[in-house]
Amino acid sequence: MKEKVIEIAGKTWRFLGQNGETNVSQLAKSLKEKDEVVLQALGWLAREDKIDYSIKNRRTFVSLVDTELRAFNNLVYHMNEEISSGNGAAKSKKSLK
Repeated sequence: MKEKVIEIAGKTWRFLGQNGETNVSQLAKSLKEKDEVVLQALGWLAREDKIDYSIKNRRTFVSLVDTELRAFNNLVYHMNEEISSGNGAAKSKKSLK
């Protein structure tokens, strides 16, 4: 179970990086995962100070903290650079054929 929570924490981190602030009640549906596992993943991320919570109109929202959002954007930037320079996954897949 711990491995599943860690996996979903990663999916949640990526989702929040791509989509920004998200309603907690909609997160499990968006990730197509069970509510209980997503809530545990949020707890994991919160314990590691990777997410912020906010309440708007009695609804709970979650988002990446600024340092995590920068880390996400940096990761995406470097992945795009690798792909555009021909050193990324696209080149690797072609060489496997």
